[in-house]
Amino acid sequence: MEKILVSACLMGRKVRYDGRAKTSSDTRLAAWREEGRLVVFCPEVAGGLPTPRPAAEIEGGAGGAAVLAGAARVLATDGSDVTAEFVAGARAALAFAQSAGVRLAVLKEGSPSCGSLTVYDGTFGGGRVPGRGATTALLEQHGIRVFAEDRIDEAAAYLRSLEA
Repeated sequence: MEKILVSACLMGRKVRYDGRAKTSSDTRLAAWREEGRLVVFCPEVAGGLPTPRPAAEIEGGAGGAAVLAGAARVLATDGSDVTAEFVAGARAALAFAQSAGVRLAVLKEGSPSCGSLTVYDGTFGGGRVPGRGATTALLEQHGIRVFAEDRIDEAAAYLRSLEA
């Protein structure tokens, strides 16, 4: 049975920067949980960040690949540089996913870790730009397909193709 890496906040865990969850009500995620498919993980907490914590964005909206390459930083609203924690969390997520044989992930959109379509633009003004978070970039570099929580139809189709 294929395992699916999923953001802990989507499964009701209060791990987001604001100390809240972003619990998904998607019935397929619930079914996959019942089937024992889900591998639940929060890269930001795994990277050593506390909950709650200041919000963070990738400077210039550069994207996760730039963070992993050392070409961009992840900065928090208090001015602190949390790049090392985001990179450590991405590496921990990859190791965790690989140890579980994961080839598919459903992660929280917009996050500087987990965004797969967009990330915040780095101005803390709520603007988004196309791009991936650090964890998504690293997972995809290693062949793990990442889908946003509002792309469960696509994730389900990919899961079917893996199991065909």
